[in-house]
Amino acid sequence: MHISIDTGVCIGAGQCALVSPAVFTQDDDGFSTLVPGHEDGAGSPLVREAVRACPVQAISLRE
Repeated sequence: MHISIDTGVCIGAGQCALVSPAVFTQDDDGFSTLVPGHEDGAGSPLVREAVRACPVQAISLRE
């Protein structure tokens, strides 16, 4: 699985980090980023839920 975050779209709502904290975090400016070493989703079943929770659809998945 490949996770992409469109940094031009992300508004820093943090829903992804709340839903799937093992995979998503927020940078110093509050915008979404991937936890180092977990760029592939780390097998987390919550990744898809985090994608759905993003209010601006800034996260995409590719199998």
